[in-house]
Amino acid sequence: MSEERGKGASILATLRSRIADGEYRPGSNLPAQRALAEEFDVSRDTIQRVLNELRIEGWIESRRGSGSKVRVTLPIHVTTQTKVPPGRIALGPFVARAFAQPVVELDVFTFTSESLDTHMRVQAEAIRSGLIPAPERIALRILLPSDEIELPYPRARTPKDPEADVKELNRILQARTREIIRRHTSSLRNALRNLQSDGFVADVEVKVREVPLVPTHKLYLRRGVEGLLGPYKIVERTILMDDDTEIDAWDVLGLGSTLIRLAHDEGDPNAIGSVFMQSWQDWFDSCWHRYDPS
Repeated sequence: MSEERGKGASILATLRSRIADGEYRPGSNLPAQRALAEEFDVSRDTIQRVLNELRIEGWIESRRGSGSKVRVTLPIHVTTQTKVPPGRIALGPFVARAFAQPVVELDVFTFTSESLDTHMRVQAEAIRSGLIPAPERIALRILLPSDEIELPYPRARTPKDPEADVKELNRILQARTREIIRRHTSSLRNALRNLQSDGFVADVEVKVREVPLVPTHKLYLRRGVEGLLGPYKIVERTILMDDDTEIDAWDVLGLGSTLIRLAHDEGDPNAIGSVFMQSWQDWFDSCWHRYDPS
């Protein structure tokens, strides 16, 4: 088991990438657990924990006796939609519509930027492979919770072991979450900036600002066009750590979540969609300028 330490998170990232890149297509079966265990040289228990994480995140569905199948509706999308249904939609089409424009402008307030990183990398790869035209400019502003505040989630549940130190478990979970924030923010920044350095996009600007706030809702805005807003759902889950240990916790999940669409009505600036859009845009701008480190 010691040889497997640290592999769980790496396998999880690899399988996510394979699904996102289309190696495992929507509706198709993943390789059997035994085959995955042999490929990654780990136990089937480790593979089962990884597959359970993918299921929770919305990438796969599993049925007893039928193995694991990639969901037909994934939490990411490359293609755009010409008509957008009102109400609840996913993040993927929203990001795809932004990248279908000559100038990509996005303002985001999020907990970890994990979902955003996934969609940014998918769009960046689509540009590189010629699946979508390259925009002239990409401008992204992100608000993230500051390192100086304590995060409310994840929180360790009462452990089965009476000798377990809940305070220490929470410290470990906090450190893990901070690392997730740093890793995904760096990943999406590099994915976009490399489009400029490699000559695909003429101008790329990615700005990240820390604020002493923790979002209760995800917020994504295309200035003056549309927005997505949705509460983080608190769930009870087992978190797989990098060393393959597990911690039962209360957590919030974002990847693959369904959000409420706010649309700007160009014909009526007083329409409820326009008012909501402008209110959230004003809120974002005020936070952005209020916490300007300069």
